[in-house]
Amino acid sequence: MSDDKRERKPESNASLVVKLGFASLAMFGFGFAMVPLYDVFCEVTGISSSSTTTAAAEPVSLEPDYDRTVTVELASSLNQRDLWNFSAEETRMEVHPGKLYTTHYIAENLGAEERIGHAVPSVAPAGATRYVQKVECFCFEEQLFAGEESRRMPVLFYVDPELPSNIGTVTLSYSFYARDQVGEK
Repeated sequence: MSDDKRERKPESNASLVVKLGFASLAMFGFGFAMVPLYDVFCEVTGISSSSTTTAAAEPVSLEPDYDRTVTVELASSLNQRDLWNFSAEETRMEVHPGKLYTTHYIAENLGAEERIGHAVPSVAPAGATRYVQKVECFCFEEQLFAGEESRRMPVLFYVDPELPSNIGTVTLSYSFYARDQVGEK
């Protein structure tokens, strides 16, 4: 090799190290920015984020709007491989915005062993998410079931009177998942 090529190589390596260092810092910074960016995206689009679907709504004193009726469809889904039954006790409710309602979901551990189940809620259409407020819900905590135990689990909720008038039907859905063993996270 010529002397010119040998002299440039250390400069190229140093330059590459600096560029890779900046790229690493940029990726690290982007990783930290993802959570706030996701929360902003969810707020702008109305899509549920973990902070809006897993916390209890603050109890409020609302004046029910008896002149308006909203249909709330209650849906359930279950991982087919799990040894559970899971369903909504009622599949449709006619509610007045601002009035508190209670409904129930039923879960049954079909296995002989103790198991933990967890429900993940969602609301559709996405624009209605912030207006369906759960005051009490089995989805706030994991549920421990004995072998072959069945349980009726409550959801205490209301539809905020500020729900846009063009939304007449809201679907409140829960997906129920099980962990393989008690104590596993």
